[in-house]
This record gives sequence, structure tokens and C-alpha cells, in this order.
Amino acid sequence: MKQWLAAGLLAVTLPAFAAGDAGAGAQKSATCQACHGAKGKSAQPLYPNLAGQNAAYLDRAILAYQKGERSGGQAEVMKAFVAGLSDSDRADLAAYYAGLTP
Repeated sequence: MKQWLAAGLLAVTLPAFAAGDAGAGAQKSATCQACHGAKGKSAQPLYPNLAGQNAAYLDRAILAYQKGERSGGQAEVMKAFVAGLSDSDRADLAAYYAGLTP
């Protein structure tokens, strides 16, 4: 029962994370492009493609890097890049990448 309640609450709250401005996100994505590609498609298999990903997922992933909840791989690099992002910056970047064609 608790799992269903948690899933329901998550489904209701996730759209709130996706309220970013994709145009602003495009402007803020310059530092992301070195690893994730100019249009969210990485040329290197080490770095994930961001184009077309779910905005709520991207916002939460960035937040997890900021909080140190992700480790391994390139987590330390990501922590450095996202450390100074505000809630609005995260939402804007998430909206931008979610709107790109995978």
C-alpha cells in the first residue's frame, strides 16, 4: 500500500519539476555541450545523451548530483558543473533537453 501511495504522490508532483523555460535552458547549456553534445547527443559513449529525456527525470538527476546522492562514473565532474545551479537553472536545462529530438 505504501508503494502505491508513494507512486501516486510522485506522479502528482513530477510535473511541477518540468516547469522550466527551454529557451533559457538553451542559453544555459553551453557548459553541458562539451560532454553531452550541442543538441544533447554525445559523440562519446562515456557521456549519456540528454536529448528527449523526461524533464522531471533530468531535473531530479541534476539535483541528485548537487546533493551528492550520485556517485561513481563521472559524478565528481558533474557535481562541479552543477554545484552553482539554482532551482530555476535546473528546470530550464531540463526543459531544454527534454524538448530536443532524441
